[in-house]
Amino acid sequence: MNALLLIDIQAGFDDPVWGERNNPSAEERAGVLLAHWRGRGLPVIHVRHLSTTPGSPLVGAGAAFKPQVAPISGETIIEKSVNSAFIGTSLHEELQRLGVTDLTICGLTTPHCVSTTTRMAANMGYGVRLVEDACAAFTANADVSFDGGPALSAAEIHRSALAHLHGEFAQVCPSSGILSEN
Repeated sequence: MNALLLIDIQAGFDDPVWGERNNPSAEERAGVLLAHWRGRGLPVIHVRHLSTTPGSPLVGAGAAFKPQVAPISGETIIEKSVNSAFIGTSLHEELQRLGVTDLTICGLTTPHCVSTTTRMAANMGYGVRLVEDACAAFTANADVSFDGGPALSAAEIHRSALAHLHGEFAQVCPSSGILSEN
């Protein structure tokens, strides 16, 4: 069984502290995937990051799910405070309880919580599809001054994160491919 895992699609990511962003329609694409999963009666799991960092945008109102992907009654919500949705949570047990063997993953941000959760899911034996157009990256911390090189754009960060995951940890694909499946 394949579950949709929506990672950290939260209001706090609208805060300018994150810098410039790529893929402004990631939430809309995730919402379309969510409607597709709901329509098929397949498992949906929402992951929420509750930051423990003082001043983080991912607390209080910033922890709220964005309206495009708001959970409905009966859908699982996993709350975490680290990059992986598997660490310190009941995610793996919930997936086992539901009989899930495969995950379709999307969310924010590609090089952080999406990447970490994708890597762990694959290492735990789940088949993983990562939906490239339902994820996004930011330029926060993109200054690579440690090596004297130029800062990376959000698009470059996103593409690089996907390239590192594709083939080894996940099958990276567009939402259109998933939505066209019967």
